[in-house]
Formats: sequence, structure tokens, C-alpha cells
Amino acid sequence: QVQLVESGGGLVQAGGSLRLTCAAPPNFFNIPTMGWYRQAPGNQRELVAVISNGGTNYADSVKGRFSISRGNTKNTVYLQMNSLKPEDTAVYYCNGRRTAWDGIPYEYWGQGTQVTVSS
Repeated sequence: QVQLVESGGGLVQAGGSLRLTCAAPPNFFNIPTMGWYRQAPGNQRELVAVISNGGTNYADSVKGRFSISRGNTKNTVYLQMNSLKPEDTAVYYCNGRRTAWDGIPYEYWGQGTQVTVSS
């Protein structure tokens, strides 16, 4: 099973910034839709931001603070997180989705990266 690779998590004070990076293995199929989810302890995994040919979409809780973008390298996506709050503390997961030529959908996940925001 192909796994996406995330980096950039860590510990930051409230009001600070972090940038997460996610990449698929080199020479992998094109992944047109990529995004970020997060899961805090005791909570369900939730969508943070997604980017596709149709544009971007954000959770209401991060609008105006987070920005998702694609890199120049194929199948790379970034999540710029500004004005971080303690409630942003979670494990952040990269997600990718594509549809093969035969119509079969595929979904890929990263291993997760911890983001901790101290008050």
C-alpha cells in the first residue's frame, strides 16, 4: 500500500506558525486531489483543507489562518498554518485521492505528524 510522507510537525506556542509538507513517492501516478485531515485525542478525524483542480476548501475553524497549496514537484502539497491555537493540537494526516483509468477510486494516507500548540 502506497503511503504519503509528511513532515513539518512540532511544538509551537500559540500565535506561531508551522508548515506541513506531504509528498507521494517519486514517479507515482498523478494525484489530483490532496488534502489534510487532523485527529485530536478522543475526537474523530476531520477535514482541515483540500485542494484539487476545482480549487480549495477549508474547515470553518481554520479559514483565514491556514493555507493549502501544491508544490512545483508532482504530488506535493503544503499546509501553511498561521495564528495557531491550542485547539489546533492534533495529529495531522495527509490524504490523496485519484481515479484510475478504469474508474476505480484510490485513496492514500500518510503516517501522521504531530502538531502541538502550547498556550
